[in-house]
Amino acid sequence: MGKIVSDFFKGNLFKGDKGVWMIYFFLCMVSLVEVYSASSRLTFADGHHWAPMASQAGFLLVGLVIILLVHRIPCKWFMLFPFVLLPLAVILLLYTAVLGGGSEVNDTHRWVSIMGFSFQPSEVAKAALLMATAVVLAKTQSEKEEYVKGKKRKVVGAIKGKRYLAFAIVGGAACVVCGLIFLDNVSTAMMLFLVVVIMMFLGHVPTDLMAKGILTIVGIGAFFVTLSFVIPEDTLQEIPGCKRLVTVKHRILRKTGGEKEDALANAGKTEAQLLLNDKNSQTTYAFIAVANSNVIGLGPGNSVERDFLQHAESDFIYAIIVEELGVGGALFVAFLYLALLIRVGRIAQRCKTFFPAYLVLGFGIMMVLQAFVNMAVAVGLVPVTGQTLPLISKGGTSILITSFYIGVILSVSRYTEKKDNKAQLPETVENGETYEYLTEGAMS
Repeated sequence: MGKIVSDFFKGNLFKGDKGVWMIYFFLCMVSLVEVYSASSRLTFADGHHWAPMASQAGFLLVGLVIILLVHRIPCKWFMLFPFVLLPLAVILLLYTAVLGGGSEVNDTHRWVSIMGFSFQPSEVAKAALLMATAVVLAKTQSEKEEYVKGKKRKVVGAIKGKRYLAFAIVGGAACVVCGLIFLDNVSTAMMLFLVVVIMMFLGHVPTDLMAKGILTIVGIGAFFVTLSFVIPEDTLQEIPGCKRLVTVKHRILRKTGGEKEDALANAGKTEAQLLLNDKNSQTTYAFIAVANSNVIGLGPGNSVERDFLQHAESDFIYAIIVEELGVGGALFVAFLYLALLIRVGRIAQRCKTFFPAYLVLGFGIMMVLQAFVNMAVAVGLVPVTGQTLPLISKGGTSILITSFYIGVILSVSRYTEKKDNKAQLPETVENGETYEYLTEGAMS
């Protein structure tokens, strides 16, 4: 901490990739403005006009401290983190999802409170699993210069005898962690599993093994979704771990237009009243907010639908951004996340070892995927998921974990700055095959 204070006065506080720092500060500025504007329901409820913005500013400030601390940690030290975080995350998920511990919100047990601080174990699990995946992929791969078809090239792939090892370890860990998250948070489990699959693809895990694994998981998922349509909802609610399947069923039916409303309940209601019932009011008000923008937007602080839209400051904050800042503002926010992904890709390209490259790619893809899922929900492209907009939505655990991601990315960028900036990831052989699997003819 003393070193940080010293660097502050020397003007050398913010180390690492300057582009990532700029994107981070822009996202924080958008967050403060839009959370303040979108929190009218909260201020009306508790009577404290500045409370939501003060809370958000406090979490962002703590997040900044986390970034300043984490981005000074040598990136090789992060290889030790999953050995502690992954078992801890599994224990916490078992406590909440299986044993029903923690705080219950909306019929789910996603929160754990320790010494007055509440957090979601799923957020810890995401970071732990992505870091563990990066470690396994790095430790089960090698690179070697070989002559392939008369040309010298660097070949990347599994160490001899470990063709199946990375898939077995990563796949097993992903099934356990994502399965436990799935019990209370379907969308987070699906996103995390997708990011792990992308990391395995980038990590040259054999595609035939991945295809078989994915088909198996999809088959299991389809089986449980089918159960939600066959088994009566009252019975499904009583089955441990199947309560969220009822929510998934209704969201699918609502999105596809297949949900049949009770005729008696809706008798005599107008079309507007049907659109604004308890089941779909969030989506409807989000659509109205987008329509109110009139392309150019109403201006910061002038949102109308914030007074009616539940969770406008978190899950649906992108709808408020569109309403106030217009299409230009909405595209600017989307561009920030896309630019972050591009910067992460360039940092990974400059890495000379596997672990930091896979680590920043995993964290970067996770943040950007979550951001675009949130945006897609706000504009009605996908069913409601409850995913927040990273660093912009009001929140606690999400902001702190995302700040940790940013700190790790900046730490790796510091590592790459000390190496040759022209260093690139080694070339790969088609279909993920490695030099030890090449025929003798190809090696001549």
